[in-house]
Amino acid sequence: MKHLYFLVLATISIFPQARAQKLTPEQQAVKQVITNLFLGMEKGDSALVHSTFSSEITMATVARDKAGNPILHRESSLDGFLKAVGTPHKEVWYEEIWNLQIQIDGDFAQAWCDYAFYLDKTFSHCGVDAFHLHKGKDGWKIFHLADTRRKAGCEVPKAIENKHK
Repeated sequence: MKHLYFLVLATISIFPQARAQKLTPEQQAVKQVITNLFLGMEKGDSALVHSTFSSEITMATVARDKAGNPILHRESSLDGFLKAVGTPHKEVWYEEIWNLQIQIDGDFAQAWCDYAFYLDKTFSHCGVDAFHLHKGKDGWKIFHLADTRRKAGCEVPKAIENKHK
């Protein structure tokens, strides 16, 4: 019986760590940049969004057109994105993320996560976000952001779905 009790305790203590990445202070700093990006989008605060990016950036979206053909859309400026965020809009933009994984080598970091995008309580699309960041004198900044976008085949966690009902 003692062995069974120990096995249960060991299992309970091991599996939560296997499911979630324990973040170092540097990984937490990278996560905060990503959190600030989405908080800025939610609040319509283009200055907060702008503060998360490097002065030179690239952004890309991988999606499918209406005929189902794969497309790659690229941007090398934040101007349009910042204008869209900062222009008053009726709906609140919520980008909910999960499964965030962060890797760091010196002053370079990459982060990957699943996401679901909502306009107020209405689901819009889902996919993955992939970030590349560098650490400079002002801390971590995003210099490349790529995402996928789709409306079907989304496995959004129930807690996120319920938040937007």
